[in-house]
Amino acid sequence: MRFGFFIPQGWRLDLVGIDVDKHWAVMRDLAAYADDSSWDSVWVYDHFHTVPMPTGEATHEAWSLMSAYAATTSRVKLGQMCTAMGYRNPAYLAKVAATADIISGGRIQMGIGGGWYEHEWRAYGYGFPSAGERLGRLDEGVQIMRDAWRDGKVSFTGKHYQVDGAIVAPKPLQNNGIPLWIAGGGEKKTLRIAAKYAQYTNFTDEPAGFAHKSDVLAGHCRDVGTDFDAIVRSVNVNAIVDTSEGNVNERVQRIRDRLVGYIPESAADAMVAGTSGPDSATGTTEQVVERLQKLRDLGCEYVICNFPEAAYDRSGVELFEREVIPALS
Repeated sequence: MRFGFFIPQGWRLDLVGIDVDKHWAVMRDLAAYADDSSWDSVWVYDHFHTVPMPTGEATHEAWSLMSAYAATTSRVKLGQMCTAMGYRNPAYLAKVAATADIISGGRIQMGIGGGWYEHEWRAYGYGFPSAGERLGRLDEGVQIMRDAWRDGKVSFTGKHYQVDGAIVAPKPLQNNGIPLWIAGGGEKKTLRIAAKYAQYTNFTDEPAGFAHKSDVLAGHCRDVGTDFDAIVRSVNVNAIVDTSEGNVNERVQRIRDRLVGYIPESAADAMVAGTSGPDSATGTTEQVVERLQKLRDLGCEYVICNFPEAAYDRSGVELFEREVIPALS
């Protein structure tokens, strides 16, 4: 297994209480920490408004952060989980990503999906197209980006996008273009798009669900003639770790108490429940290793970890790195 690290950016209310003028230093220093340690990659979310509900708290923009991390790190891969295809024209996005890849020395990853957060779609004037249209845009968009990165120039006429000789120069430094991480578990469309174009997928971390989605992906690979075994399957997990269950519970309570200052108690309770559920990477290090081992046995090769307390307390991240990563790598 390889491991990625979500850098707090505000979307999950994971920078609240920190002055905005200190946010970049917190994010930069965590990325530098990951760059100097055993993490394979760092990640951000592509969202504009906080969850579990929109608030006035900061949510820093994903691709601005990509360029910033490209310039301030030297080793880790840099990804978004995941860029919403409908938020940016795909030829423009191909250009942005190629430039970030140049800055990084060839480390950008393209996490890409159909998008789902209706409130921010409508707030930013994108409407909220049907799921079929959003996935249609995803299918066409990844073709445009793939061809732009390969050829340095792209033309495309589709139902949703038309591109006429868009020049993407310089091309990314990576020889085969920027790797595509196609995120989502939709069985009829998303996983079929992944079978056609993805080098990586990202779907549920629940073991039975992961096994089922893997079988569906394998079927689509057979249908379209691609190599299922060549696609790396990944999951995202919420991680709160300590050496005892009591200490873990104390960490969870501190996270909950911090959230209550910004959202209703019921919303904070729901958010914490999702962070520390039975399929999360929350627990003692032994429990977390056991849970992730089940996923590895099912073919999961990559885990991207969200540490809700990382901006305030790095000790859980450090413990995960010392005890969990070596046991599964």
